[in-house]
Amino acid sequence: MTTSHAPQPPAFAQLEIAIDPVGDGRLAYITLNRPHRLNALSRELLGEIVDACAWLDGQRSIAVAIVRGAGRAFSAGFDLDDFQNPDPLLNPRDAADLGRLATEALANVRQLTIASVHGHCIGGGVVLMAACDLRIASTDALFRIPEVDLGIPLAWGGIPRLVRELGPAITKELVLSCRAFDAHEARSLRFVNHVVGPDELFTATDAWAHELAAKPTFALRNTKQQVNAALDEMVSTAHSANDADSFAYALTDPESRAASQRYLRGRSKT
Repeated sequence: MTTSHAPQPPAFAQLEIAIDPVGDGRLAYITLNRPHRLNALSRELLGEIVDACAWLDGQRSIAVAIVRGAGRAFSAGFDLDDFQNPDPLLNPRDAADLGRLATEALANVRQLTIASVHGHCIGGGVVLMAACDLRIASTDALFRIPEVDLGIPLAWGGIPRLVRELGPAITKELVLSCRAFDAHEARSLRFVNHVVGPDELFTATDAWAHELAAKPTFALRNTKQQVNAALDEMVSTAHSANDADSFAYALTDPESRAASQRYLRGRSKT
């Protein structure tokens, strides 16, 4: 039974949750809200994703959640500047593990999740998108996984997630080459479900979400759980906690830091 009284979502600094009043509040919007940084994934934002998913998990009336980015991009990936400035209240290893915790929380949240992708979707943003159940992208979306060029291994459970979605050979190609690929290639790789024009993205995502939210909640939840269980049997993300050690090491390794600086200097000239 649904209720016409939508729950009041918590307030966050770098993320917004809103409930669509249409359809008895069965649809939520999760918006990455750092548009001035192209929604780069800071430690604070990753922690807020974990907290937002914990809140959503307790909202049985919400059936579907759309994950999107404010401004010109979905997400420019992990915020290197933020991670290279130590937090005295958070040890480096725990900070490095925040991305895994955020993607796991998003993958396992009760609601069916739809990533609505426009503009840049880079590195950790690609992993975050891969943690969503369904994906729709606009033709202006551009994907790239630049971690190797940055001297940093792809972490946050990204490798097993991409292997499950793309297969081992394509995962190796995209991660090792660090090349960009567009929405049409992502669709041909079955990485996204639909591709639409930039002006259609909001309405197309909304229509799809409302269609799904109108279906029985138990069937949605059960299907998600069964598919996720099958994925874990294929390629599990259970050992991805070790990613944090590699990520934390790369942030202090001289060769890795030099690679990061070369990459950033090259990007600043383009």
